[in-house]
Amino acid sequence: MSSPAEAAAVAGRPRERADAARNRARVLAAADEVFLAAGGAVGVTMEDIARAAGVGRATLYRRYPDVTSIAQALLDEHEAGIKERILGGPPPLGPGAAPEERLAAFYRAMIALLERHLHLVLGAERGGARLRAGAYGFWRRHVESLVDDAPAAVVDALMAPLAPEVYRYQRQVLGLAADDVVAGLDWLTRRVYAGRVLT
Repeated sequence: MSSPAEAAAVAGRPRERADAARNRARVLAAADEVFLAAGGAVGVTMEDIARAAGVGRATLYRRYPDVTSIAQALLDEHEAGIKERILGGPPPLGPGAAPEERLAAFYRAMIALLERHLHLVLGAERGGARLRAGAYGFWRRHVESLVDDAPAAVVDALMAPLAPEVYRYQRQVLGLAADDVVAGLDWLTRRVYAGRVLT
């Protein structure tokens, strides 16, 4: 079952006018291309994004205060689908599966997100921004609900492999394939539950 806190984290996006939604979508699509070409948000300017989207910088600043906020808005779009599947999608990611299966499915979903959108995650979650982001709180509460008597430090340890810098290191420095990372997280999940450390 989804907790009220999880449900609240997904619900309640304000409705926007159709023209505003189209403008937002155009800006975000352009920004995604700029970030992808740059390999992240480092070095990207608001002027770069405004030019790619065909809007003035003033238009951009009315909605987004900086480049990081644009990266976060793009990431929010992609993360929303995972949140909805956790709350009400089919098992094992959604409700109805055993906690071990749900944790493994969560890891697989997050690695898929990192694999497709690492350039956005690196741009949106620089420094401590990852821990302050609303999405991190949602993911953390979800993991906590699956290991409900674990100490807080253990919950964060289970979240640590999903840090974008860790994933970039594994893929680009160690040369691991995405499937290798998933296999490692499957191994971790089995050990956590088989050892009854968190049961």
